[in-house]
Amino acid sequence: MTPNCNNNKLYIHSMKSETQTTWYQATRALNSHHPVLTGSVTTDVAVIGAGYTGLSTALHLAKRGYQVTVIEAQTVGSGASGLNGGQLCSGQRRDMIELEKIVSRDDALRLWSLSEEAKILVAQLIDEYSISSAIRWGIITAAWRKKHYSYLCRYSDFLKSRYSYDKISVIKPSNIKDHLATNSYHGGHIDYGAGHLHPLNYLLGLSRAATAQGVQLFEYSKAIDISAIQNSKLLISTSNGQIYAANAVIACNGYLGKLAPRLARYIMPINNYILATEPMTPGVSNELVANNVAVADTKFVVNYFRISDDNRLLFGGGETYTNRFPHDIKSFVRSHMLKVFPQMNSIGIDYAWGGKLAITMNRMPIFGRLNSNVYYALGYSGQGVAIATLAGRVLADAIAGDQEKLDVFARVPRYKFPGGTLLRWPCLALAMSYYSLRDYF
Repeated sequence: MTPNCNNNKLYIHSMKSETQTTWYQATRALNSHHPVLTGSVTTDVAVIGAGYTGLSTALHLAKRGYQVTVIEAQTVGSGASGLNGGQLCSGQRRDMIELEKIVSRDDALRLWSLSEEAKILVAQLIDEYSISSAIRWGIITAAWRKKHYSYLCRYSDFLKSRYSYDKISVIKPSNIKDHLATNSYHGGHIDYGAGHLHPLNYLLGLSRAATAQGVQLFEYSKAIDISAIQNSKLLISTSNGQIYAANAVIACNGYLGKLAPRLARYIMPINNYILATEPMTPGVSNELVANNVAVADTKFVVNYFRISDDNRLLFGGGETYTNRFPHDIKSFVRSHMLKVFPQMNSIGIDYAWGGKLAITMNRMPIFGRLNSNVYYALGYSGQGVAIATLAGRVLADAIAGDQEKLDVFARVPRYKFPGGTLLRWPCLALAMSYYSLRDYF
């Protein structure tokens, strides 16, 4: 059982971006409009995808003096990075006890150090570029089963003794209601070194910072093909234009599609959903979730929630494994919310949305190179705010000649989904449905 911290768990569907309004969109601090790529552009690095990975890569390369062009299939914020749960988590998506079983002790230490570096980097970027997305510190991992509480206690001790991480405090079962107004959980722990933020405002801040550094950013410019041409150059084609580049970065996560079939076999796009209630009084919201912390529980299909700055409950829950969304997303997510907070039965739901995230078989992201000048980072499995931001700096370092950190991630074992890209959906649906039953037994 792995403690879950699903900070990047919810993404808007590509076909829904113009028809769904989210709470994040309604409270965005900046407007962002960029032209469509037409004609030809020549650049040092072409970045495909304007999420955390792509914009962080572009920003860090531009600060090094590279000419960078970013293309986005839709708009900045329409995909993963603009619609997620906003949790800034400690560690990797797979916990360190399990990671030590699949990587060397030295690489486990490096992966932990990199995860800490990732949180620091997000805070630094927010401060350096005056991004309107303040971090609120504290994430509770809530035990869905009694045995989960025992594991969380063990894991807290493990991190303290093995990695000198002392920012986690155990919440006893008898004290959990001091933090959460629910009978659903059997204790947990709270990580004061983790936090939560407004994910869209953070992304828009990265976009503004990157373009201020000279990055060219094009929207509604979906990459169709990446081809090698003469003199080791690359040609990236879109429906209305093309980019000639010395290097390319694939930063599409759950929206990879058919762009890179060699990568597609390692990731699986799945759908997840979130809602925002109507505003509550400060007293009611603080009783529901005390002290402005975020929460993720230990269910296989994770519930994750927090209180917004305007005193709404933002609640994520439920997954589907087909290309179709529920007809009524509000009712779909509300049913999950009421299992945790039945007292919210009469509360109104103002916003609800759903979309895609990319998971991997072992829930670890995949970093690397397809060839000498095409780099990638994707598959964050629901924990991407910090790690995807770090990925940008790691990829920028690698393009500049320092591959040490990229190699640490690249050495993590990776596995193809069974059935290939054709049969992976029904195989996954069966597997996920089976494991999700464990939440009820």
